[in-house]
Amino acid sequence: MADNYIKQLLGTGVGTEGSLLIVKKIYDTLVDEAMKKLIPRGEAAIYLGPGDIPGSSVDVDLVVENKGSVREIAEGGELPIDNTEYTSSNLKPKKYGVAIRITSELLEDAKWNILQNNVMIFGRRFAENENSLIITALDNAANTVSGGAAVTIPNITVAMEYLEEADKEATSFAVGNEVIQDLRNIDTFVEANKIGNREMLATGFLGVIYGMNVIRVSSNAGMTKTSAYVYDRSFAFMIAEKRPITVQNFQLPAFDMSAASITQRLTVATLRTNAIAKITSS
Repeated sequence: MADNYIKQLLGTGVGTEGSLLIVKKIYDTLVDEAMKKLIPRGEAAIYLGPGDIPGSSVDVDLVVENKGSVREIAEGGELPIDNTEYTSSNLKPKKYGVAIRITSELLEDAKWNILQNNVMIFGRRFAENENSLIITALDNAANTVSGGAAVTIPNITVAMEYLEEADKEATSFAVGNEVIQDLRNIDTFVEANKIGNREMLATGFLGVIYGMNVIRVSSNAGMTKTSAYVYDRSFAFMIAEKRPITVQNFQLPAFDMSAASITQRLTVATLRTNAIAKITSS
């Protein structure tokens, strides 16, 4: 009687075919998240590691630009007194961290090592946090170019001019996703007879524009998709890292949990504001 009942359910489509007929197959590879596009740490003008910061902070001293004048002097006249000027920027790393706690039951029953995977994912979150801090530093740009609905070639060249007026070189061009779309719609950067190659058509991305390295930055890592930054990587921003990303594993016997703490002590600061120009669009 029971067998007939099961056959009837299968025959009428009421039964769950997967659980009654076929052994359920679990895909044994964890599908990872997409990697985000970040500004490389190598773009920093100055990187100060733990060995460079003996205390809780570090001073970076700068020459104040364009101070001091040479004057014409009449024969026998007294030499005028003048000096250059200096300023100092103090970088005090801040602590960032997260604690991960996984029960013993979950570790025993899970299809993969959940604690290890969490540590890896949060390592990326720390990199994304650093990227957000870099964007905040770039937001201190001395000059802003306000574009319209789309970023244009004149917007880019005006931003470059701002840097050149301050005797800086436009070496890098960090762009949001919508700005990349604007660049793809500019025929100068697409047509081979104008740009000299078919890189944009072949890859969807032009790596160098007017001598600047183009860096696409993910919106999910602190970047506004309608913004772009033209900067001189020799003078734009600096990073002070007192403690690199550090993972400490520990046990919580009272809760029957395995855990990990992940911390970093880091700060990012603007070096010279006139080495950065921001482009905005709507």
